[in-house]
Amino acid sequence: MSDKSIKIPGPDHPITVEHNPSRVVVTLGGKTIADTHDALTLREASYPPVQYIPRRDVDMSLLQRTDHTSHCPYKGDASYYSIIPGGNRSKNAVWTYETPNAAVSNIKDHLAFYPDRVDGIEEMASPEAGTF
Repeated sequence: MSDKSIKIPGPDHPITVEHNPSRVVVTLGGKTIADTHDALTLREASYPPVQYIPRRDVDMSLLQRTDHTSHCPYKGDASYYSIIPGGNRSKNAVWTYETPNAAVSNIKDHLAFYPDRVDGIEEMASPEAGTF
């Protein structure tokens, strides 16, 4: 049995997860690490928004799983990956909640990137339907 606490988001610590209508592209060293139209934007309390990208839209061949882990009482236990082409700068640059807490269950099978360990996490507005 785990002694890690589980907290439920609420007015004192709100968390929302919404589909991001923009295309989200993560780059490092001239390589596209991730490219998706299906990112989820997680907003938590006063922290900056985080883009969670479906694993299927990430070039997993560029990532190497590490032994690093962390625990968030609101989201659960996180596992980490390093981005191989990024070397030391990109150690533990990527995290994922493989069994997230119920309140954020939709981030399962998604990955997030530390902005300072990649060259860019770019959101490109999708063209409106019917426009060219």
